[in-house]
Amino acid sequence: MRASPHRPRTARGMLGALLIALATVAALVTAAPAAHADTLICEQYGSTTIQGRYVVQNNRWGTSATQCVTATDTGFRVTQADGAAPTDGAPKSYPSIFNGCHYTDCSPGTKLPAQVSGIASAPSSISYGYVGDAVYNASYDIWLDPTPRTDGVNRTEIMIWFNKVGPIQPIGSQAGTATVGGRTWQVWTGSNGSNDVISFVAPSAVPGWSFDVMDFVEETVSRGMAQNNWYLTSVQAGFEPWRNGAGLTVNSFSSAVNLGTPGTGEPEPSTACKVTYTTNVWTGGFTADVTVANTASVPVDSWALSFTLPSGQRITQAWNAAVTATSGAVTATGLAHNARIASGASQNFGFQGAYSGTFTRPSGFSLNGDACA
Repeated sequence: MRASPHRPRTARGMLGALLIALATVAALVTAAPAAHADTLICEQYGSTTIQGRYVVQNNRWGTSATQCVTATDTGFRVTQADGAAPTDGAPKSYPSIFNGCHYTDCSPGTKLPAQVSGIASAPSSISYGYVGDAVYNASYDIWLDPTPRTDGVNRTEIMIWFNKVGPIQPIGSQAGTATVGGRTWQVWTGSNGSNDVISFVAPSAVPGWSFDVMDFVEETVSRGMAQNNWYLTSVQAGFEPWRNGAGLTVNSFSSAVNLGTPGTGEPEPSTACKVTYTTNVWTGGFTADVTVANTASVPVDSWALSFTLPSGQRITQAWNAAVTATSGAVTATGLAHNARIASGASQNFGFQGAYSGTFTRPSGFSLNGDACA
């Protein structure tokens, strides 16, 4: 079967952004603030912003048939996916959510483009919802370019295929296997005529994962398909459907870029925020009280605090914030009543959890992508 040529992209149209107030997952909250309605996007290149920092895009570029996505408070779902494309050609579209810049559409507060040599880590997490009556892949799309461009096609595209359903395959040919992020992947390399593509294909479906995007960037550099003086311009996650696709869902997504010493994974601490993390621990369980202080001279709107829970820990309930995952890479986001942190002020939230093994504290707190002291 011939490898699928990759999508030609054109300039994006824009829908007006709607901020979505996040509802709390806390069982201890007696009356959660009402959430805004989800946002339906049917325009070909329509987009909207969620959590004040990610862009959800419909991105229907390969068909004239109707496609609609619904942006939720934590991700999106494909609500209509008409039409079909030959499985030996390009897919219909790439409905997705992203951090960074894509055809002049930049997510609010992003640190991208950023030079690869100046990125300490780029933690990301995803939770997918799959369907069985469609032909599609579930994939990340990570873009690299020799220049810090915010428009047009980049030089190299990294794809991470979390799932593949139907008779489809990546661009080019298989170039072996690689272990990246502790997982084994089939590696495919090729070109679609406008950019180089390297694809990492999971041998079986991965429903969700927390990982460092830079592991895949470093593997790409080691194969000569990018260089350390190039720029990471965007981190995207979504689906490429060839047939059908209604019901496909990104349940949650997070992406941060920590600038600092490459290879250390340690970001340069910022003086703009400070996190106080206080715990009460007992056998098998704990509570955490978290205070997020804004030490910058400007307010922080729609705050989101990202951190990674140690292995064996999981959140069972939370209050005064909505969380996008219960283990691994977690993002806690302010609710309608506490979404703003004034200069010199702070906001507080907490959660209860369970753990196994030895209890330890999380590390690497970052506020809207900025590492905190």
